[in-house]
Amino acid sequence: MALLTFKNVGISGLTAAVPGQVIDNYSHDQFFTRDEIREVVDKIGVKQRRFAGPDVCSSDLCFAAAEELINGMSIDRREIDLLIFISQTPDYRMPATSVLLQERLGLPSGTITLDINLGCSAFIYGLTVAYSMIIAGGVRKVLLLDGETRSKVYSQKDRKTAFLFGDAGVAALIQRDDRFGDSWFSLNSDGSRADLIKVPAGGYRKMSSGETVTERVVDEYGNIRSEENGYMNGADVFNFVIREVPRDFEKLIDYSGVDVNAIDYFVFHQANSYINNYLAKKLKLPEVKIPSTIEKFGNTSSVSIPLTIVSELKDLLTGHKRIILSGFGVGLTWGTGIVDLEDCYIGNLVEI
Repeated sequence: MALLTFKNVGISGLTAAVPGQVIDNYSHDQFFTRDEIREVVDKIGVKQRRFAGPDVCSSDLCFAAAEELINGMSIDRREIDLLIFISQTPDYRMPATSVLLQERLGLPSGTITLDINLGCSAFIYGLTVAYSMIIAGGVRKVLLLDGETRSKVYSQKDRKTAFLFGDAGVAALIQRDDRFGDSWFSLNSDGSRADLIKVPAGGYRKMSSGETVTERVVDEYGNIRSEENGYMNGADVFNFVIREVPRDFEKLIDYSGVDVNAIDYFVFHQANSYINNYLAKKLKLPEVKIPSTIEKFGNTSSVSIPLTIVSELKDLLTGHKRIILSGFGVGLTWGTGIVDLEDCYIGNLVEI
């Protein structure tokens, strides 16, 4: 259990980029009947998603978001001392994608670069790394980039995942300023449940081969995927979420001493509408304070929290706002954060 407190560090700007290609889930019927599609889509609440083209990577989405942020806030690129890139769909196995983005964005060669390979909780993990580096001294501003092209990971012939995941990228500027006050984070992990969300092959434990890329029927329902497609045990993931996330939420509230009624917005990872509606009821949170993008962007993994802020709260974050962030998923890892926003710059949503 890691409980962290930071003072006078915060998010001063956020932008997001999505692919221009819109997928209408109800018409996404290459392998399933209309009745099957409607049953799945109505349950998970994902009506549309964005799919990156074959030549578009997570780094391209993050680059577009970063340029919007840097230009919109008139950021001096020489003052960005650390670039963090979060993704489980990087450009290459090596080199690290953060290094490629340092050069592409025209940042100084003295910029620290760092990749974080985590799933749905990773934006919260990335914030704590950024905050920690600033508190340690010597780092003025951090450019936190988070991008995923999950459409390239999951089989479109597996109804468990074919209608759920989408692609997006975000950029956040983190810096020190007395106006931010205190922030609190709780970070957790349980590797004993790693098999619940997994790509079994294609890494170095089980390297790519003709066998690992071969599609096959995997269950009695006729779902098809290869060992290099993502797999998710939805029922067990749901049980994990409803047990662990409310505990973590309440633990952080107790640790921080913050009045939950004084929270302006609760921004959850956009897993699916069923899970998020359950969490809202379990925690007795007002629906008006819970923005959602699951209907139009689907599950974009770690990108979903900041994407939801950019998409849904752009005109609502003037002045001082206190928000709770909650991310959970692959790993399994989960985390909760309470952060203050002070006249946070929210850029326009970019399409590429």
